[in-house]
Amino acid sequence: MQNRVTNLFGIEYPIIQAGMIWASGWRLASAVSNAGGLGLIGSGSMYSEVLREHIRKCRAATNKPFGVNVPLIYPSIDQHMQVIQEEKVPVVFTSAGNPATWTGILKQAGITVAHVVSSSRFAVKSADAGCDAVVAEGFEAGGHNGKEETTTMVLVPLVRQAVNIPVIAAGGIATGRQMLAAMVLGAEGVQVGSRFVASPEASAHTKFKEFVIAAKEGDTQLTLKQLTPVRLLKNQFYQAVQEAEQNGASAEQLLHLLGRARAKKGMFEGDTEAGELEIGQVSAMIRKIIPAADIVNELWKEFERALQQPLI
Repeated sequence: MQNRVTNLFGIEYPIIQAGMIWASGWRLASAVSNAGGLGLIGSGSMYSEVLREHIRKCRAATNKPFGVNVPLIYPSIDQHMQVIQEEKVPVVFTSAGNPATWTGILKQAGITVAHVVSSSRFAVKSADAGCDAVVAEGFEAGGHNGKEETTTMVLVPLVRQAVNIPVIAAGGIATGRQMLAAMVLGAEGVQVGSRFVASPEASAHTKFKEFVIAAKEGDTQLTLKQLTPVRLLKNQFYQAVQEAEQNGASAEQLLHLLGRARAKKGMFEGDTEAGELEIGQVSAMIRKIIPAADIVNELWKEFERALQQPLI
């Protein structure tokens, strides 16, 4: 398929792997890029020199385009952006912040920029800031999420109406049929996160991956809305958060409960009870850990089959 997304990023399939903290290192990003999608290194859990190492290893592992995801709410953004420019990364996906802050600087360096949004209002801001594309991420998504709680099925057509730049759908997409649904709604590509967590190349701990493929419908919940909304798998930490919120905990008290490195403890170190386990609703549909290349191929083949099926 050739469309504005594949042409923009120089990829074979309009499939982007989300840059997830503690899961999206160079192995995953390079595997997705080699399979014809766009792999993203998740810089949110990295120091700047660790990011540089991942960029160099990714470049050595693939001759295809790849990028870096940068959550703008994280510290050390200046250092991350300096490394990205010095290493001549071709693509940057920014999220969780104001796109106007860095888009112009990145584009002056010849970098293609996409920004993740949770509303059509922020999509317009992204287009006005000069972004080349936007990712319309619905309420179903894992990790940090929008306070509006707009679902992907509603958000994608709203964003498509609001901007003229390419729209990439995210949130609740793990199959080719879901990909087709997003494209029918007006997206020109999809960003997939949770499905790629359940791959050998993902840097997340095996215990977290096993927890993901064991998840059932209703096993995730959007929480910590007083801070930055995040979708979590239900475990002991989630229950502690729920009890604190039900008892009227302040933002400061929730921050204290969250502590430091809670996501690292759960997703990277494998403490599936005391750790923070960020994942999307679509985890209920994921039942096996398979190579990233197989995920890309299955997505695309199912998309093509669904495209050929007559509507009932």
